[in-house]
Amino acid sequence: MIPRSFEYFSPRTLDEAIGLLQKLGPDAKLLSGGQSLIPMMKLRMVSPQHIVDINRIPGLDYITESDGQLKIGALAREHQLETSDVIATKLPILADTAKFIADPLVRSQATVCGNLAHGDPANDHPATMLALGAKVVATGPNGQREIAVADFFPGLFTTALEPEEILTEIRVPLPPANSGGAYLKLERKVGDFATAGVAAQITLDDAGNCKQAGIGLTNVGMTPIKAIKTEAFLGGKTLDEATINQAAEIAASESEPMDDIRGSADYKRDLVRVLTARALTRALARAKGGA
Repeated sequence: MIPRSFEYFSPRTLDEAIGLLQKLGPDAKLLSGGQSLIPMMKLRMVSPQHIVDINRIPGLDYITESDGQLKIGALAREHQLETSDVIATKLPILADTAKFIADPLVRSQATVCGNLAHGDPANDHPATMLALGAKVVATGPNGQREIAVADFFPGLFTTALEPEEILTEIRVPLPPANSGGAYLKLERKVGDFATAGVAAQITLDDAGNCKQAGIGLTNVGMTPIKAIKTEAFLGGKTLDEATINQAAEIAASESEPMDDIRGSADYKRDLVRVLTARALTRALARAKGGA
């Protein structure tokens, strides 16, 4: 199939793009990477009357380290996460996540911010950003506002963005020493959405106990899930095999999967258990200086 006809706009500044969203109203859709929007348009799952393409706005394709944060601009592509030195050394969980997304062709175009702004619980970055305690910057007619990722997904395919706002930046706190993270998912085939996925990020104290933990779950609920009970359980504990297995059981109980073509709810819940244990084990190894 081919998309229905639409009117195309290519603003050269952020203010111009926001002005177009104000003028065109709810029938307008933003285009950045287009790896979610364009397939949906071709299948006529969505048929926007107007497309506002922000790809020609300069200065939005950055990944930088400043003020104790990793900052990811609206047009930073997935493949940039795979090649970034700061991510490789300080936030390998982000490289893990990017490598699970589709294939190199898609990652060369898809944007990290778009992955969040799409609001799909099957997308991979939301769980990782939940585990990392990230925030996003929404820019609109009234300027910028910062939104915690934990508050960004109120429902299925919805976000906290207002209709005239653009997600212009993701801000990830750079983890302290003795930190590590990992993202794992099971997919039916390479490039598929997750049957289930788990992001785990931990920081150890001087005694080697868990000082802080973040756990995010992919595609096992109507929204990405922050496993708050699991995070609380891990605090202050030694991450031995028994503790990790118990945390994995708690994470599974926090998931809210449904039966579908990828498997039964019970199967997915047990998959969360297995992936949580593996992700925590890998995060622990990285926190202790392992590869």
